[in-house]
Amino acid sequence: MNLKILLPSRVFADISHVTSLVVETLAGSMGLLPHRLDCVAGLVPGILSYVLPDSGAMYVALDGGVLAKSGSDVLISTRRAMSGKDLAALHEAVKKDFQTLDAREREVRAAVAKMEGAFLGRLRELQHAR
Repeated sequence: MNLKILLPSRVFADISHVTSLVVETLAGSMGLLPHRLDCVAGLVPGILSYVLPDSGAMYVALDGGVLAKSGSDVLISTRRAMSGKDLAALHEAVKKDFQTLDAREREVRAAVAKMEGAFLGRLRELQHAR
């Protein structure tokens, strides 16, 4: 099979000769082999594992998304992805990435709260000026 993983800004991976893959869907774990019927599935955040004939098992952490299989092509669209051959190392990388993301989200929420407060204050000033 041909596996292509798309992020919003770029192609994350374009891999040929995938012999099988397992991914986490909204309905649970789903395995794909080359001759499986075509399908579409919603993905939840989790680990995609795929097997290459010469490299063995490989892993990709996905942040949800959509999978579409058509013939021998498997297309996955996701917001974020990280790959690795070692699950423990991938787990640590994902953990660090989410901690960084959480810190950024807190900063953005604080900035938005300040902007909302300033907007509401000016709106009150305009109402009192009438």
